[in-house]
Amino acid sequence: MEKKKEKNSRQPMPEQLPELRARNFDEVPYGYSPETAVKEAKRCLKCKKPGCITGCPVQVKIPEFLSLIAKGDFAAAARKVKETNALPAVSGRVCPQELQCESKCIVGKKGEPIAIGNLERFCADYERENNLVELPEKSASTGKKVAVIGSGPAGLTVAGDLIGLGHAVTIFEALHKTGGVLFYGIPEFRLPKAIVEAEVDFLEGMGVKIEVDSIIGNIRTVDELLSKDGFDAAFIGVGAGLPSFIRIPGMNLSGVYSANEYLTRSNLMRAYLFPEYDTPLIFGRDVAVFGAGNVAMDAARTAMRLGAERVRIVYRRSREEMPARAAEIHHAEEERIEFFLLTAPTRLFGDETGRLIGMECLKMELGEPDESGRRRPVPIEGSEFKLDCDLAVVAVGSGANPLLTKSTPGLDLNKWGYIVADPETGKTTKKAVWAGGDIVTGQATVISAMGAGRKAARSIHQYLTWGW
Repeated sequence: MEKKKEKNSRQPMPEQLPELRARNFDEVPYGYSPETAVKEAKRCLKCKKPGCITGCPVQVKIPEFLSLIAKGDFAAAARKVKETNALPAVSGRVCPQELQCESKCIVGKKGEPIAIGNLERFCADYERENNLVELPEKSASTGKKVAVIGSGPAGLTVAGDLIGLGHAVTIFEALHKTGGVLFYGIPEFRLPKAIVEAEVDFLEGMGVKIEVDSIIGNIRTVDELLSKDGFDAAFIGVGAGLPSFIRIPGMNLSGVYSANEYLTRSNLMRAYLFPEYDTPLIFGRDVAVFGAGNVAMDAARTAMRLGAERVRIVYRRSREEMPARAAEIHHAEEERIEFFLLTAPTRLFGDETGRLIGMECLKMELGEPDESGRRRPVPIEGSEFKLDCDLAVVAVGSGANPLLTKSTPGLDLNKWGYIVADPETGKTTKKAVWAGGDIVTGQATVISAMGAGRKAARSIHQYLTWGW
């Protein structure tokens, strides 16, 4: 019995030791070896009705690519994934598979599910590292042009799908690097920049044009793209990058960052490579991060790698309500990040020069569920206490940047400023304009943005072929 159990056990992903990785920006997991990947893929039962596909927002043909790995045909497996997923090396690293494809895995009903994400990462890495990447065949040119605004996961997915269908695609990126949140928002130790650059290079190899430092809504409008620049359709995938703050005294002190700014300075501007890159960033010794999502974990783990002696996650609900992936929470705990749960900051204190030196917090207890479905935190009277901190990072979500939407008449927005779009097609209220990803849903996952991009690409193709 013990041998059978071992045969069917999920293969663990080897990782850097916590005491080592907490002080470097190298990627945490090492990845599977070919032997381990084959062993893991062979656990697949080849179900007649694979639930794993229904759990995938981009409908990757999971049993088929697992079967190819089991046979040792790793490059073919990567190409099978790429039939529906333009960014397998990215999604294999940052997609919450445990809530999606793996949650539907039949093997997981009586044991641990197949490590679909680990295997997706493995075959994509194998193809790239062994120079086996091949550009797929494209359909004949349609003569149609599509503008993709934003180069995050939604925009890259739209571009990859449409270029393959024969349409000309140009991506407009506001920053000087392509990749959107994949590049500026996710730390190197979770998603290396070289991986993102390789995925972008693949799209450029297929013929996608990219214009960086192009702020649509500033240098030109969506209407100008459609009327003056000859584009037949436009997709808006600019994300939700407007920082959110907490309404407590002291938010204006020096040493208080939004997570957007903190991670952008570290990731995009390479502050973690100081002094090679002399990017201005306050390196705190005693750091507090407000929030408990994946962005909060990224900020806390970044602060530790930048030399902090102590890093705390301060969150007003309990562990059960934390929105971060279980793996990210586990990694943070291994790296000595402390969790102050059922705790809410009420004010920040500064010294005579205006620099942050500490904060006051209030203990909470959970009441009835609120509109999010999570139990509402209720303050406990008289439970105030103080903590020292010289750096605070606010990671409580983000909003819709109004720069583009305000310059685009005919584009309906909801009460939060997000674009109103059909969830099945991405169509907006403006003719020839689609939208998807966080600018429609609010802050969500990379793979959900990719799923929205796939739906929009199908709809755009139909419009370019048969009309609105």
